[in-house]
Amino acid sequence: MENKQHDFVIVGAGIVGLSTAYKLSLTYPEASVLVLEKEDRVAAHQTGKNSGVIHSGIYYKPGSYKAKNCFDGRHQLVEFCNEHGVEIDVCGKVIVATNEEELPRLEAIYQRGLENKIEGIAKIDGERLKEIEPHVNGIAAIHVPCAGIVDFAGMCEKLRELIESGNGEVRFGHAVNNIHQHKEGLNIATNQGNVAAKYLINCAGLYCDHVAKSAGVKSPIQIVPFKGEYYELKPDAEYLVNHLIYPLPHKDFPFLGVHFTRMALGGIECGPNAVPVFKREGYDKISFDMDEAIEMINFPGFWKLSFKHWRMGLDEYHRSLSKKAFVKGLQKLIPEVREEHLQVAPSGVRAMALQPNGEILDDFYFESSDRQVHVLNAPSPAATAALAIGDEIVSEVKSAFAL
Repeated sequence: MENKQHDFVIVGAGIVGLSTAYKLSLTYPEASVLVLEKEDRVAAHQTGKNSGVIHSGIYYKPGSYKAKNCFDGRHQLVEFCNEHGVEIDVCGKVIVATNEEELPRLEAIYQRGLENKIEGIAKIDGERLKEIEPHVNGIAAIHVPCAGIVDFAGMCEKLRELIESGNGEVRFGHAVNNIHQHKEGLNIATNQGNVAAKYLINCAGLYCDHVAKSAGVKSPIQIVPFKGEYYELKPDAEYLVNHLIYPLPHKDFPFLGVHFTRMALGGIECGPNAVPVFKREGYDKISFDMDEAIEMINFPGFWKLSFKHWRMGLDEYHRSLSKKAFVKGLQKLIPEVREEHLQVAPSGVRAMALQPNGEILDDFYFESSDRQVHVLNAPSPAATAALAIGDEIVSEVKSAFAL
């Protein structure tokens, strides 16, 4: 073990872990802050493999952590990126109703947006929609001008730079295997040796529950990974999309449906679907890990969720296996899209926190002790909200650690 005891050790160099380390370094500028990351770079998994959307906060239950942190985090994110030269474009998006049956749900989302005080939102008719997105099929929409796109990986690199310009450090290639708490602090066993800490914050994303378990936390929550598969428009078809185009979100499931996203660094993504995958970092069609598969199969919440949503699950798997079916979903929004317009893009995996009864934990969730804070659920819009989540975790740290 190195001789130095760090004041704060953060597990995970995704955007939540780095935002937490950055906010801790601002709050406690004299403190030693260390981020441990098992990969060789920041933003290697959920942060770097999402579609880079700046969410407005229009969908979320008023008063929830999601709603408050998304609103606050979005403003902080835009200010941060503009100040530090991170690629960003607040280009706006449309949420589209394609038939009369969807109009009541569109109205409900609009009213929720008003409750959440989302700036500039407006209901628009099909004619105005055609002016914004000429190729979209829709009879009405909500225009959300404060949504946008950003380079989240670039933002993470800037956060790392700022952390390391103070008393902070980000160490790559350090996988956390075990955490032992004693009277003076914590001993964190990694594949590169032991690290001493006064306090620990677990922001390990897809493996947050494993890290918590290694520290002796007996949480009922388990992460179940869902893979999101994408296509991208070939350059000669990019004219079909100007900004961000979304369908109405699924009424029973926390996914926003296949959509079109203009990317901050160029290109237009189409997707994702959402299928369970038997490997937490399984990005290929045939990804599989025996131990993780057994863990999922043995968790009652996975089966209860599956039985409840089996029909939707079959539809998602159908889209995963059939490009034609995927295109059919996209054509609901843009009828001109054809199979030949699309090429395969990299997939991502999302950490879905499930309870044993099969209910999805759809808001931010921490478990804390006198020296540890475990972030066991940071669902979308965690990337948009990351700086605000960092504030929330610092507040939790002050309370849990009596600082």
